Amino acid sequence: MSAPSTLNTLKMMKTAPKITTTPAIIPAHLRRLALTGFMGAGKSTIGRLLATRLQWDFLDLDAHLEARTSATIPELFARHGEAHFRRLESSALASALGRSNTVLALGGGTPEELTNRLLLEQTPGTFTIFLDAPFPTLFDRCMLQDIARPVLEDPAAAQLRFAHRHPLYRRLAGLTIDTADLTPEQTVEAILAAAFS
Repeated sequence: MSAPSTLNTLKMMKTAPKITTTPAIIPAHLRRLALTGFMGAGKSTIGRLLATRLQWDFLDLDAHLEARTSATIPELFARHGEAHFRRLESSALASALGRSNTVLALGGGTPEELTNRLLLEQTPGTFTIFLDAPFPTLFDRCMLQDIARPVLEDPAAAQLRFAHRHPLYRRLAGLTIDTADLTPEQTVEAILAAAFS
């Protein structure tokens, strides 16, 4: 198997991988997996499933930030604006990257900040996986969820934000999984097959 940093991008289309429950063999140097992607990509859902399979902890960066600030993400945006929110997010990310044996679900905008990209790239034992899908698929998934997402209040602006973030997700990731036609369980299997087989 090649080192995770040299993995090629994996495109999973309509063929579903075989679902298994065999524990993954995790490379000794790997301490944490960071899942990135736009809202609706399934970072939290897939992160929980993946952590269970790896017998690791799961940490949602947004939930971690909310716990640290005693405020919800929409409250932080409303009270302080996005620039201040991003500074708080960077601090929460630095804290989260101090954990081992953890699957970390990043916020959709986390990679926009250079500080965050550097933290993810330069923290030893961290491997980033981009959960990709087209914007209409992601937007539809978000509309089906009962989660406040301030960034989606203006769909046209959200699509522009997606277009801006997409290349950042790709550059940051050691592995890209197209989740458009996959269930969360199939996505976990695709990750395990690509990264740990």
